[in-house]
Amino acid sequence: MIILGIIAVIAGLLLKISILTTIGVILVVVGAILAVLGSTGRAVGGRRHYF
Repeated sequence: MIILGIIAVIAGLLLKISILTTIGVILVVVGAILAVLGSTGRAVGGRRHYF
């Protein structure tokens, strides 16, 4: 999810599509939060890892 967000941000900046940049930033933030929760051992959505 983090990698997809980074790709969306880069594509949005290069193509000057603001909605793609916004979606990319949201994906990066959500991916980072899920990664932190998963690394602390806390179950996210009933699973230890979200991937």
